[in-house]
Amino acid sequence: MPEDYQRHVTAALAALNVRNLVLSIHDPSFPSAPGEDPGRGSPYSEGGLRFLEFARELGFNGIQLGPQGQTSEDNPSPYDGTLFSRNVLNVALASLTNEESWGGLLRPERVQALVAARPGGDGRVKHRYVFNAQSEALEEAWTNFQHKRAQATPGSAIAWLAEHFDTFRREHREWLERDALYDVLCTEHGRAYWKEWPSEWDRRLWNPRPGEEATFSNRRQVLLTKYAGQVEAYAFRQFLVHSQHAALRERTAAWGLKLFGDLQIGYSPRDAWAYQGLFVGSYLMGAPPSRTNPEGQPWNYPVLDPSQYHAPPNPTGPYPGVRQPGPVLWFMGSRVNKMLTEYDGLRIDHPHGLVCPWVYRAGELNALRAVQSGARLFSSPDLPDHPELARWALVKPEQLERSVPRHADGWVRELNPEQVSCYSALFDAIIASAHAHGRKVSDLLCEVLSTMPYPLQRVMEQYGLGRFRVTQKADLNNPRDVYRSENAAPQDWIMVGNHDTKPIWALADRWRQAGEARAQADYLAWRLHPEEEGREDFARRLVEEPGMLVQAKFADLFASRAENVMVFFADLLGMKETYNAPGTVSEENWSLRVPNDYRSGYAEKLASDGALNLPKALAMALRAGGEAARARHGQLIADLERLAGALQRG
Repeated sequence: MPEDYQRHVTAALAALNVRNLVLSIHDPSFPSAPGEDPGRGSPYSEGGLRFLEFARELGFNGIQLGPQGQTSEDNPSPYDGTLFSRNVLNVALASLTNEESWGGLLRPERVQALVAARPGGDGRVKHRYVFNAQSEALEEAWTNFQHKRAQATPGSAIAWLAEHFDTFRREHREWLERDALYDVLCTEHGRAYWKEWPSEWDRRLWNPRPGEEATFSNRRQVLLTKYAGQVEAYAFRQFLVHSQHAALRERTAAWGLKLFGDLQIGYSPRDAWAYQGLFVGSYLMGAPPSRTNPEGQPWNYPVLDPSQYHAPPNPTGPYPGVRQPGPVLWFMGSRVNKMLTEYDGLRIDHPHGLVCPWVYRAGELNALRAVQSGARLFSSPDLPDHPELARWALVKPEQLERSVPRHADGWVRELNPEQVSCYSALFDAIIASAHAHGRKVSDLLCEVLSTMPYPLQRVMEQYGLGRFRVTQKADLNNPRDVYRSENAAPQDWIMVGNHDTKPIWALADRWRQAGEARAQADYLAWRLHPEEEGREDFARRLVEEPGMLVQAKFADLFASRAENVMVFFADLLGMKETYNAPGTVSEENWSLRVPNDYRSGYAEKLASDGALNLPKALAMALRAGGEAARARHGQLIADLERLAGALQRG
């Protein structure tokens, strides 16, 4: 980048009141450095670190990662990963060959063989290959660690690792043992899914009925003793990936990059088994029909039991009359506390599921039909097809608007402060944890897309939290559409697309082919060219120069009132392949990667306006402020336009 690039980009962001410019990328999509690519990326690899440094060079001050829990061999979706265990597919194997920091836990030849054997490809993750190859390599690292630990001398790298490993096991024993025993029992019963295990005792290992506690505790101890080696090996793999994540945070902090985690709404089978006592057994969570998902989606996620949010009243306790946290709130607190020790902020995935979850009956043969006829957990006081939900209703029948569908934003039309407080129980736990860890409320991102039910709106308003504005989805015929940039509030997060949308570059091609580019150009000209004179010429240019239309789409983000801008990696780099198609099952989903030659590829695309030219977008956004803004920031605009031209010329 030119020498003065970052200075001018930083100044432009400040002038536009943009506090956070965040790049969104999931772990497998990271590029790799030569000699370390197993067929999947990792933010902890040398290639991953270089890409993060590249993002900082471009002007980003934050990185939004996806959920980083352990995925399974047959399901790479990060939103179905574990809540506490980290994904050991992220362990950067090449670093384990280092003698000084990792005691040479792997031979370089082992890593070279793994890299050489990976299937060839088209820039997609080789999930099944990596899953098995990584497992074998980590098993070898564990074997080597045990051997070296037995012979370690004080002060050696292995002795240091052994000491910190023991500390890690003590600090994280609660979730480590639960998660490790799941693998143990899958092997013992020959079934990879807990509901298929033949032993009811093991299916309910962490969910004893009253009077069974001692028996189940004994069973757990028997398993922990019998499989002590496997449990310790599981903990060691978690120690490796947690250690590498801690090292990443040190690097990103030094670069001035905030690291955002993803508080997913779903649960892995491992967590559904380990914490089943906290869930409602008769209902599951999904997405109702909406603008984003017209048919709805049966997610098959368990639903936290409202009766366990708070502990039973204790009139003789130290705080009579004050509701105390119950098992569910303690569980939520544990999740969030762990995450806030590992990230600078959190994306709250589908916050509807924390405030007003859409639920449908479990066990229905037609899950899609079941989710379409579901209901809101806390907003169904008298539904004849869901009488069971009446006991959890937080609203009265007269507070409902019966003229709209039950999934509509306006189904609940009024709430008093006490009701809002009840809807807010899980959110309150998250906010309390954020404050305890020194985070601001603005460090929390709420993934609210096309719908915002009234209870969720009230809960978010009390904390001043914003929503997502995905501008590629904007309805240009509806001035009040939630995705239009002029409707964004300062606390919102605005983006042209996310991991569930088409890349903006592919969408722009479709607009041109469908004859829709002119409508987009007219809207953007209205947003970015405040004076009537010259606006038509500007719009025509956007139509005639395909890359300019997309650059203007990015400029539209910065010209909004939103103080937080997010860019998905494919949109940054000018990629046209889809990362994830929601509601579909495909090996293509979750597999798109940043090319290893991203620097040269990015430079080549900039030459033809085929990738995000940040100085150009910022200059357009500053010009959109009108004559007064151009007078105040004239020199900065000129500097940005000079930088934009230099980037295009290479």
